[in-house]
Amino acid sequence: MATGRTDTDRAGTDRTGGGVAAPAPRLQVAERRPTRWARPLRLHLSTIIVALLLGISLPLIWLAHEQGTRLSTQAASQEMRLLARRVATHYEAVFNDGLAVVTLAAAADTLLENPSTDLAGDMDGKARFLDRALATSPHIDGLYAGRADGSFLQGVGDRRAWRETLDMPRGTDHAVRSIRPGADGKRRATWRFHAADGTLLARRGGGETGYDPRRRPWYRAALAAGGAPVAVGPYTMATTGELGLTIAVAAADDPGTVVGADVLLTTISELLSREAVSPGAKGYVFDDDMRLIVHSDPAVMARLLPQLSGRSRHARADVDDPLLATVRPLLVAPGDGGLHRINIDGAPHLVALEPVDGVAGLAGTTVVIAAPLSDFTAEAAALLKKALAISVALIAAGIFASLLIARLVSRSLTRLAGDAARIGELDLEAAPPLASYVEEINTLSGAMATARGAIRSFALYVPRELVRKVIAAGRQDPGAALRQQVTVLFTDIRDFTTVSERHAPEDVVALLATYFERLNGVVEAHDGVIVQYLGDSIYAMWNAPEADPDHVDKACRCTLALVSAVAALNAENRAAGLPELVTRFGLHTGVAVVGSMGATTRRQYTAIGDTVNVASRLEGLNKEFGTTVLASAAIRDAARDPALRFRPLGAAQLKGRAAEIAVFELSAVSDR
Repeated sequence: MATGRTDTDRAGTDRTGGGVAAPAPRLQVAERRPTRWARPLRLHLSTIIVALLLGISLPLIWLAHEQGTRLSTQAASQEMRLLARRVATHYEAVFNDGLAVVTLAAAADTLLENPSTDLAGDMDGKARFLDRALATSPHIDGLYAGRADGSFLQGVGDRRAWRETLDMPRGTDHAVRSIRPGADGKRRATWRFHAADGTLLARRGGGETGYDPRRRPWYRAALAAGGAPVAVGPYTMATTGELGLTIAVAAADDPGTVVGADVLLTTISELLSREAVSPGAKGYVFDDDMRLIVHSDPAVMARLLPQLSGRSRHARADVDDPLLATVRPLLVAPGDGGLHRINIDGAPHLVALEPVDGVAGLAGTTVVIAAPLSDFTAEAAALLKKALAISVALIAAGIFASLLIARLVSRSLTRLAGDAARIGELDLEAAPPLASYVEEINTLSGAMATARGAIRSFALYVPRELVRKVIAAGRQDPGAALRQQVTVLFTDIRDFTTVSERHAPEDVVALLATYFERLNGVVEAHDGVIVQYLGDSIYAMWNAPEADPDHVDKACRCTLALVSAVAALNAENRAAGLPELVTRFGLHTGVAVVGSMGATTRRQYTAIGDTVNVASRLEGLNKEFGTTVLASAAIRDAARDPALRFRPLGAAQLKGRAAEIAVFELSAVSDR
């Protein structure tokens, strides 16, 4: 596509008196000084790819490890807190179950009646009540009542420990023990064994016993509490040897009577052991004196139970566990528990503390879960090592591949860049075909070859200056047609039919080629565009597709330059024995519809309207006036160049128009 002319070019053309414009200079690529970091493409590609591999893989590996460690630690911490909360909740549930049963029994007349005066039927009623109370919770080991006179009534279920201890008869569902002081001052105990339907299966006893509820800690603590529930323990049960807690409350309607229940805590140790969060995790329960009462290790718990029986509440159990010395100081820390990170022999551990709350009798009891941090991060560390090994292998392979790809791509792109530069300089000669291992490069090479051929062919059929201006004006849209002011020029060769008859077609074509080449250069030099060649005629236009406020003056000066160019060409033709081409011109300005028009598959950028028709008719009107250039009154009124001369010729009737139009002969002032 032709380049634009400079003002110097146009001025020089005008000074020649309308001669043919000088040929366009060869496109020059601005010389640029290479930057400091300019290097071959393969080096840049290799560096970028390697940097990307390292920049992506290493942070991802580190982030994966950190994220894995963090998530593992968070998950472990959450699980430890949940386990500690479950144990604390279980502890609370055990206490609340016993408290509910004791509170209910303390208000039941059936249980509070003095057993020393009971008839057999009344004893069966007490047995049924005890059985139903024991059935409300699996954690209740026994329910009993002690009176001020020393009498005692106790009910137990058919748990294995009781069955073995009492040698219960087959089919026993529950057993009831009653202790009554005799007239001789001796105390005698009797066991009654009942089936599930309350049937009495066996009765044993009548022998003396030294058990007196009034001397038991639970009895004294309940009386001292004045009706408030109390908790005694934990301790090992004398009969079953299991860990338990006694909950007691004084009966409000029967002074001196205290109802108590033994609840089992052994299941807490089983819960801690069964739901360990990791292989090295341990669980503990401490009372309000920081005394260890539950351990998750069954073997340690077996050694701990005997030590809990009969020991002072302030005595520490002798348990071989290195974590205890580090965990105990955390119990005195302010707050309601939490998660701690401690070091034991250089190994970091997570410790979760959960206080048992909601129950006044268990105030100060704390559940502790401890586990080594390595139990949770070991998998992340192993994955890190594996990821590092894989990454090193992938980076090495990536470096080799990047060097190879960079070499292949850069070599092909270098050739393509050279081809693109030659096309940019309008060097449209065919280049050797390019073969690459990259499909996109082959596609690009083929596209550039096609573009080169298309541009070469396109330049022969389409006015290059028109295409350049259409693109510069942003009118690439085929459907864009707008009303705008334009100046239109039509030319025609006088008696061209006669010239064609007298000469061979080949000579006529060659003659027209020279003629059009001269006129085309002049039009382009005056910022006009040739819209169409119509046989031996030219249809030119100004102010479209690019706006030009000086379009009327430029069109007038261009027309006069064309007259001079035709005169010079005719002089050359006379000298060469070729026919002269006498040309007439019609010039008009006005509003027309300008844009791309035509069929869907074939379009043309042109202007349509009365303005175009008037310019064409003015060119033909030269025959009647014997003139060379005719212009309309609109041209005369819009022209501002003082060097232009308009000689009025009067009004004329144009073909196809009802109204006459004033016409003027255009010439230069120097022509007067």
